[in-house]
Amino acid sequence: MLDDFDPDAPGSDPDRFFGLPHTPEQARVVIVPVPFEATTSYGRGTAGAPDRIRAASQQIELNDTRTGAPWRGGIAALPSDGKVAAWNTEASALALPIIAAGEATPDQQDDLARVNEIGAALNDWVHGHTAALLQRGKIPAIVGGDHSVSFGAMKAATEKFPGVGVLHIDAHADLREDYQGFTWSHASVFHNVVERLPGLGHLVQIGLRDVSEREAGRIEEHPSITTFTDHELAWELASGEPFMRIAARVLRPLPQRVWVSLDVDGLDPSNCPHTGTPVPGGLKWREVMLLLQLLATDRTIVGFDLVEVGDAEWDANVGARLLYTLAGWSMPPEER
Repeated sequence: MLDDFDPDAPGSDPDRFFGLPHTPEQARVVIVPVPFEATTSYGRGTAGAPDRIRAASQQIELNDTRTGAPWRGGIAALPSDGKVAAWNTEASALALPIIAAGEATPDQQDDLARVNEIGAALNDWVHGHTAALLQRGKIPAIVGGDHSVSFGAMKAATEKFPGVGVLHIDAHADLREDYQGFTWSHASVFHNVVERLPGLGHLVQIGLRDVSEREAGRIEEHPSITTFTDHELAWELASGEPFMRIAARVLRPLPQRVWVSLDVDGLDPSNCPHTGTPVPGGLKWREVMLLLQLLATDRTIVGFDLVEVGDAEWDANVGARLLYTLAGWSMPPEER
């Protein structure tokens, strides 16, 4: 099958990401679709992103001007698990009235507890798949869903590679202790990462422009968090500082092994207009591409998550291109 594959031909298998013929056993990068968004607090639709991205990926040119030909190393997806969709349906139905109220009322406490229970179960599910892939020498690619889906994957990465760092691209810090009572909220994922994962090295956040007062204080006080806000980056760029020099300084605190957690709302909203919580400003497309290239030049990307992609055609197009680029930079040069 691989010998007969023509990378220049139109995508011919819409059931496979990028139309590639690899199985998960053959592929270097293995995608784990996680269509879950129960705690999304503003715009919804990210649960549909894995299917949308898969459909859009058929249009991607497999010869990439930045990374080469990642398709050669192999990219494949695990089958969608109906259990995750069922969890999303149940938890969303329970969470939406709580979100509308701002927090759980006394008579919603059982519903809140059930949402948190489902969130914990999802963490275990993602952790199990990610740990298994890492054990087999694969590069896991978690495709959400909202940012809550990423915790289990980063847990597996810190267990496999103690001291691993995280490059977090986002408009938000996601450092709230909880949000609207949800322990595993999309807005709390990095609180849980820094508090619950002792194997974490350094967390570098870039693109932030919506940060609560408590989160700002936490960033200031925590020795393992370094943050670069959108305002800081804009000021330096306007002052004539080359972006490559800024990017090198952003990446400096990270260790040799890095997990990339990419929330698309870290980009300018022109790239992700239907993401769940869009914010004006953000990284330009070229800046994200250069940042990832610089990261891959000196460090090893052990895995990544791509989250908050809106359920619309343009967003899926951008998401598919981000997915292919991340897959490419995660592979050793000789494999792509």
